[in-house]
Amino acid sequence: MANNMRYFIGNWKMFGVPKSINIVNKINTFIKSDKKYNRKYRVIITPPYTLLESFSKIFKKKLISIGSQNCYHKDNFSSNTGAVSPYMIKKIKAKYVIVGHSDNRAEGDTEDMLKKKVTFALKNKLKVIFCIGENKKERSNKLTFKTLKKQLSKVLEKKLNKDNIIVAYEPIWSIGTGKIPKSSDLSKTIKFIKKVLSNIFKTKKSIKVLYGGSVDSSNIGQFRSLQEIDGFLIGGASKSSKNFIDIIKNYYR
Repeated sequence: MANNMRYFIGNWKMFGVPKSINIVNKINTFIKSDKKYNRKYRVIITPPYTLLESFSKIFKKKLISIGSQNCYHKDNFSSNTGAVSPYMIKKIKAKYVIVGHSDNRAEGDTEDMLKKKVTFALKNKLKVIFCIGENKKERSNKLTFKTLKKQLSKVLEKKLNKDNIIVAYEPIWSIGTGKIPKSSDLSKTIKFIKKVLSNIFKTKKSIKVLYGGSVDSSNIGQFRSLQEIDGFLIGGASKSSKNFIDIIKNYYR
């Protein structure tokens, strides 16, 4: 196993109540006892907005980082009912924000809106987890690379702080289906994404690219040999401390 840092990011989506802090506490207890932590991997949990401030305060000085699942495409304060800006997220001490998840794209996030979200998030010193991915039709029509290149090039640009950007490749056809790409296909796709990112940012420095889509403790071992993958964005399996911990354990087995 190479010494490259791996990220294990839990996206809780619409899940969690105040007592769900017990899940994160159990994960934190595990990583405190794991000598590989901070040397081999990092853990980020993204709860819903209702838990974001309390979790951020509780874990401010602990090993786990807390992030938001989304942000609005305007900054500071505005008259948009129900919206939460990057500025507001930063002020409650969250450190990360997911932008461009397929759930939000399906609900109307345009590339122009995503570009603003990324820009304002970085302006507020948040680290961005930028999601991309093709749907089943695009995959069937062999449009995966074209789709991913468009999603990256329409939102990211050279002037942005690349050091605070992590890209998460989540094929839409894989999310929640139990289906994952073949290792050979996934390797080619991640390498392609990194090449596109190098061209956008005009750098040879590799930008972190994660995989997401039906990741669980039973299939995590299949990704172990793919050194180009810098970590994982985990959905359903992150809602259980046991499942999440088993993912980490099985990856480093």
